[in-house]
Order: sequence, then C-alpha cells, then structure tokens
Amino acid sequence: MKAADGREPLAVLDRVSFSYDQGRTWALDEVSLTIRRGQQTCIIGANGSGKSTLARLLSGSLAPDRGRIELMGRVVFDSARPPGQRVDTEAYRQAREHIGMVFQSPEDQIVTTVAEDDVAFGPENRGMSRPCMQAAVSQALRYVNLAGRRRSDPTRMSGGQQQRVAIAGALAMHPDMMVMDEPGAMLDSAGRRKIATIMADMAAHGKAVVNITHLLDEARAADRVIVLDRGRIVTVGSPEESLSRLQEELHGDMFDADMPVSHGDAPRSGTPDTWTDASDSGRTGSPGGEEAAVTAKNLSFSFDKKHRNVVDHLDLSLEEGKTLAVLGPNGSGKSTLARLICALVSPKEGDLSVAGITLAGEGAATSRRVAKERLRMLRHRVGYVMQKPEHQLFAETVAQDVAYGPRNLGFDKEDVTRRVNRALSMLGLGDLSDRSPFDLSGGQQRLVAIAGVLASSPRILVLDEVTASLDARAAQTIVTMLEGLHQQGVTVILITHDEEEVCRLADQAILMDRGHLVSRGGVDEVLRDYRGLQTQGAPMASEETTVPADSALSATGGENQVGRPSLVERLDPRAKMVCFLMLMVTSFCIGTGPQLILGALTTLAIILAARISPLKLLKSVSGLLALMAVVALLNLLVTREGTILARWGPLIVTDQGLRTALVYSCRFGLVLLLGALLLMTTTPTRMTDAFESLLSPLSRLGIHTSEISLVLSLALRFIPTLVGEMQAIREAQAARGGSVESGNLSSRTRAMVSIVVPVFAAALRHADNLGQALDARAYRGGQGRTHYRESHLQGTDYGFMGLVVIYFVLLVVLIVI
Repeated sequence: MKAADGREPLAVLDRVSFSYDQGRTWALDEVSLTIRRGQQTCIIGANGSGKSTLARLLSGSLAPDRGRIELMGRVVFDSARPPGQRVDTEAYRQAREHIGMVFQSPEDQIVTTVAEDDVAFGPENRGMSRPCMQAAVSQALRYVNLAGRRRSDPTRMSGGQQQRVAIAGALAMHPDMMVMDEPGAMLDSAGRRKIATIMADMAAHGKAVVNITHLLDEARAADRVIVLDRGRIVTVGSPEESLSRLQEELHGDMFDADMPVSHGDAPRSGTPDTWTDASDSGRTGSPGGEEAAVTAKNLSFSFDKKHRNVVDHLDLSLEEGKTLAVLGPNGSGKSTLARLICALVSPKEGDLSVAGITLAGEGAATSRRVAKERLRMLRHRVGYVMQKPEHQLFAETVAQDVAYGPRNLGFDKEDVTRRVNRALSMLGLGDLSDRSPFDLSGGQQRLVAIAGVLASSPRILVLDEVTASLDARAAQTIVTMLEGLHQQGVTVILITHDEEEVCRLADQAILMDRGHLVSRGGVDEVLRDYRGLQTQGAPMASEETTVPADSALSATGGENQVGRPSLVERLDPRAKMVCFLMLMVTSFCIGTGPQLILGALTTLAIILAARISPLKLLKSVSGLLALMAVVALLNLLVTREGTILARWGPLIVTDQGLRTALVYSCRFGLVLLLGALLLMTTTPTRMTDAFESLLSPLSRLGIHTSEISLVLSLALRFIPTLVGEMQAIREAQAARGGSVESGNLSSRTRAMVSIVVPVFAAALRHADNLGQALDARAYRGGQGRTHYRESHLQGTDYGFMGLVVIYFVLLVVLIVI
C-alpha cells in the first residue's frame, strides 16, 4: 500500500523477531517497520541494540524467526505459513537484486584484489551488459573518489578506503533500496560528507536509503529517525523528535570511576592503587614533561621497495602527559605511525624513541637479547588500541581477554582480578565478563579491547579511531575516561576523524597526508589546515595494510602496479593457467643436470617477463622452501645407494643421495615458484573466469562449475586475509606483553600455537560474513552471470603457448641425448 504522498513501500516488517540463541534472548523483538521509496531513514541505538541485525533483515541477507517480511513487493518470509514454506527463497533472491547492502566490516565484502573488479561483482551477478557495467563501475568509483585507484588492491587499502570500495560495489548495482551499516565509521569528515551527499541524492531520485549510524549529524540529515533499544523500536519520528529524546537519555548519570595509571613499569605485586618504579625498568626521568614521550626524526617506513613510503621522513616530538591528535585523510599513514610507535613494525630509516626507550637510530639495540629486553620494557609502558577491535580479541571470554595484559606484566592473581573487574566496570561491561568477545557487537568489541589495554595501566596510550562504531553514550564514556587519564599524566596519542574529540581532548595536533607531516602545532591551527586539505580535495593517500605487502601470499592477484601491466599479467588467464600447470607438471619429470638448467632458465625468464623481483618471489614461498629443504635433507641422509661421501655414526651421505636430494629440491622449487608466480599475476576474478571457462564442459554432467570456480577463487582471495588475521592477533598479543616476540623458544612456541584457535574462529567468522555478502551482492552461481572482463586469446597468448611447447620438446630432446 502506498503512502499518502504516493511513495510505495519497498520493505515491510510486521512483528518481526530474531534470536541468535534459539529464543533464550531476542536481538529483535516484535519489530514493525515500513521503508518507502524516496525516503531516507536513519536507525540509531546503543551498541548491541539490534541495529546490524535489522540491517541484515532489511537487505534480505538474513531471515527472522517469526513475523512477516515483504521486500520489493513480495512476501519473502511469513511465520504464519507451514514450517517448510515460511521462507520464499526465490522471492528473497529477486529482492536482493534490487537492494544494496554495505556491511559494518567492509573487508568481508571484498571478493577480489582489484578495486574495479570488485565493484563489478554485483553488476555481473545481476547480468548487466558490459557497456552498462563499465559505466556503472566508473560512475560508482567516481562517487566515492576512487576513480584513480580502480586498479589498486582493496585488500591492502586502509579501512576507510575499503569502506568506499564496498559502497561503490553496492552503488554499481543500481539498487532501489540501499542499506548501509555504519558507512561513515571509518571515513574522514570529507568522506562522510560525500556519503551523505550520495544518500541524499539517491533519496531525491526515488531510492530508499536506510542508514545505520552512531553519528548524530548523519541522523539530522534523514527524513525520519528510528531509535532501537534492546531489540525494540522505542522512537519513530523526525530527527528533531527522536534526537531530542536521545539527548535527554544521554544526560543521565555517567559513572565517574578512575582507572589507576602507572608512571613507571608495572609492579610485581600490590594493589592497583599502588605504583612503584621497577628496578629493571631502565627508565630515566619522571612524568611531568621532563622527558619526551615520543621523539622521531626523519622517520620513514614502506612495506616494500615498489611502493612509496607510507610514513615519509617524519619528525615528531611529544612531551609526557600531553594528548596528541593525529589527523589526516584515509590512507595517509596514521595507523602505520601508530604501529611504529608501538614497535610492531620497524622503520626503514630514521630515529625513534618511545617512553625513554630507543627503538631505532643512534643508541638502538645492537644485540637480540638487548632488543628483547627493550621490547619487554616498552610493553609495560605503551598501550595500543587497534583500529579494528575484532583483531585485538583472542581469548575465550571477555574477562580472560582483559586479563591477558596484566597477567603477562607480572601482576599477582588477586591484582589481575581487581584490574579486570574495574576496567570492565569503567566501560559498562561488567555483565559481559563471561561472554565470548566474538559474540558481541562491533561497538562492544571495541570497548572490550580498550578495557584490555587500560587494565595494564600504560604510561602512553595509542588509540586508533577509538570511538568509531560506538553509540553516543559509550563514546561519551570514552572521552570522559581519556580526560581523566590526561589529568593523571598519561600521554595519549589519538588517531581520529572526529573534530569534536580533537577540540575536547587534544593539547596539540599533527596533520598527515600521503605519509608526510604537513602541519603541526595548536589544535585550532591544525584543524584549520585539515579542513583546507579536505576542501581542496586531497588526492588519494598511499596504501596502508596490517600485513606487509611482500609477506607470503599477500600479493595474490596482479594488475595492481601503477602503469602498464607486465607481459605475464596481460596473458589470457585460460592460456596462462593451462601453460603454468603444464610447466609445473613437467617439472616433476626433470631428472638430469641439463634439464634442471633449462627449467631454471625458463622459470627465470618468466619471472623477468612478469617484472617481479626474484627475491620477493622467493620470500613469498620461503616457508614452503624451508620445509622442502628439510625433506631434501632427510632424503640425503636415508639414501644408501652409491658411493659413500661422508659418515656420521649411522648417518651417511652418498653421491646418489646427494644427486637425489638436489633433483627433488630443484623440482619442488620450480613448482613452488611457478605456482606463486601464477597467483601473483592473476587476480581471483580472472582466475574464477578461467576456471569456469576451462571446466565448462563438465557442466553438461550436472557439475556446478561456476560454484567450484568461485570457491577456488575466494579461497585464494582469503589466504592473505587469514595471514593478516594471524599477524594482527600476533601484534595484539605482543602489544600487551605476550611472549610471542620476546619470550624464550618454548614460550614463543606456545604463544604461536595459541594463535591457531582465534585464527580458526576468525576464518569461520569471515566465511559467515562472506556468505551474507555474496547473498547481498545477488550471487546465485553462474546462472545469468555476465563478465566485466572479456577473455580473448591474443597473439601474445599463442606465442606463450608456442614457447611452452618448444620447452617440452627441448626437455624430451635432453632426455634422448
């Protein structure tokens, strides 16, 4: 039924309820809501109030437990129907083709390693023609200011840039209704203004827009605001009406507990209110401005030689007890600076001293033992809250996670318990102590991550977007807490896009852009420069990532370099895949010295044609090469045939064993290098298309080749994601004094083993989120799917295949000779 103004309903929820625990508690309880065409609706509420769940129901990526839902004019769920008929799968599928969804975690929406390919994924699933698809992708990238980054790798972008890629992917589908879950949480103010303009423009053109947000400025721009509380709608009305009621609630009593803060290294015993300087701290001076908390000179960092510096010749001096705001566009190097200060990455050049400890430059540790001791001292003094809180959580319960830091820093059991309880109480998390941190909302996870850092009482606190995704009350709580810490002399480094936070908390500020420090000084002056930079439309900043760009398998998917792709990248993926697989298979047939030389020269020629550093390629498979070396050594020592060359007790080395070990090592080495080269020069999307084309004859036998191809492609896409997850958990443990970086071999091994469980949990979480993202992007297998990139065999493809054939002939000739 249309409204009085003629606007038709695109989503109708009638007494809808949803539970994550089979009805013991209800994330949404008897929610009734109508979303109409041309209407901009904002949904706000406290963390854990059910906003993200409601977003998933509206987008069609989640079905409720009871109630009735109508999407795009069709009933998709009705609990009044018989049990087997409650969900109309086909109606859901058709509805999702007209609904765009931007999830809270953008990295789980990204399905490939080239921005324009990822944006094209939804239009491909909708069956758009190539000309329409190309226009839609270009327009969407322009909307989010990423037109100049269309060939960049979104998995290596900053969180804010990933958010914009996700938004572009939804926009390119030309949806009738757009559902956005915290679209501005990771964006700078210029990015948020752009998204606000896009939402207003969509509504003006008859689209329905649903915006889940904590930002009151975004709420004020909506046509109506809905307030959720504990799964129920408590207010529906104009922004003035709804926000007025919300402001009244925020004026309620706020707790005023102070967390004890150490101005020396953590004590070995005693209560949280008693602080002493440890004799082994190695610290000189005292708080109050007598020494610098952070000093950096000519500080630079890059993830590899092919990319420019993420932090570029930066000078910084911060006195103890001051609060520094770090501002800058998304991807400007802010998070990387935080990781440098926390000694989670090492600078390429320059001097760096933190909390009186020299980390780089003149006076830096010259031995591994001294470096470990300095890291141990640093972990006592510096606390770090990451940009993505889910990466910082790894224990089974909230209480265990918060206790991790104090326990590692040597507090006794009673003291640890008191610290945990007080930190949880400070942040209003006392009733969540026995819950799994992975079952909490994004905002609650952020609060738990903060509690885990505060429980260790750091002298320097580094916070990366600390209030992002928090509701107004929780954000106010954090700000109040930081004001208290400032009064106690704690040095705070606050990375933020929130100008109100900067004005309220910071003593001084710096502005970064593309790795450079472009402004420093008083808050008003730097904010003025920041606004000027945004007004000028600053060019896109350099890429940031939590995983080094040259780490194992993190470079999967070529076509990410600036300029013309290499010859190997330009090959048709079908020809390339077949030729590479044939080269890899024939490597196992190599058995003579001349054949090894031919295989090595051929592989080297392909590496050079791909314009990839041989050292980088070797590093990407270094772990597998090390395993191969161990196997080769075993072969060498157990082979008894041939002339004995050396003997160590029962172990002997023969000429035949040496030859066998050498041949097998070279065979596997060639296979590994060729496989890594294939992955590094072929994007998951191109590989999916190639798999699908090559396997298409099997579809006549009823085999779902499209689904098989996508699964293989996504597996390749998410290997670097899981590598990054492992690295993030490792850094989170290290930042809270874990033995993963500075303990002995036994403790480090145990720490690394402990990472397996949270990484496995993360893999399941990513898989679940990805499944919902695929549904939201209208994926339904190969049915009706078109392709953004056309594959045609060119002269270079035929030439490459011809060279491979010649290689095979030469191998055979060498056998005969």
